[in-house]
Amino acid sequence: MERSEGQNRDLTRRLYDGPAGAVLALASAVSLHEPLIGQLLKAPPPGRGEERRPPRFDVTRFRDVLDVGSGAGQILGHLIREASPDARLTAFDLSKQMLRRSRRRMEARSVRHGHEPGYVAGDMLRMPFVDGAFDCVTAGWVLEHLPDPAPGLEEMARVLRPGGRLLLLCTADNVTGQWNSRTWKCRTYNPDELAAACAAAGLPWVRRHHLSPVHKALKFGGIIVECERVADEPSPPQPR
Repeated sequence: MERSEGQNRDLTRRLYDGPAGAVLALASAVSLHEPLIGQLLKAPPPGRGEERRPPRFDVTRFRDVLDVGSGAGQILGHLIREASPDARLTAFDLSKQMLRRSRRRMEARSVRHGHEPGYVAGDMLRMPFVDGAFDCVTAGWVLEHLPDPAPGLEEMARVLRPGGRLLLLCTADNVTGQWNSRTWKCRTYNPDELAAACAAAGLPWVRRHHLSPVHKALKFGGIIVECERVADEPSPPQPR
């Protein structure tokens, strides 16, 4: 991707404001990504033998959750259903049109589960939130719309509190990923490249997730990782 930051931002906004964005929810449902993400975000069931179950990203442990690149609400809808009753949810997206679609789509679900998210439009490289505003950030298939992942990861790290968690879902550099890249005008990642970028931003991986055992075996479903926001190292004392 050799577009400038501004060109890339404008292209992405036009893409999701237009017809492609209008069918995003349907595409996510047909690919089974949306329902499988719902299973990933459920709290682990109690009982014996839990160590044999695939790990899940338990959202009930968080109180301030930001969904970056919220799109049609593919992750937001599950956050509304699964998050703690006192959690505050914020949907953030570059496309105002996508946020309007998401708000309409989430209306009944919000009433049913008592969660009314805030909807904020803006650039993920300059999010209008104070440092450490959230203890959880979810970012599904949005980082690949940046030519360089570093600024986006650094901004997500900035709004996360130390010890907070990032659930990051990215398009993998494989056959299905290349098809998605052409469809959605985005880049792809290999796991080593993405892990290094996350670590450099203060977001080292703590767990790798998969949508299902089949996805894990066939290396489908992209790269899904849980990252922890590490505390910034104190600056060395300045000589007097």
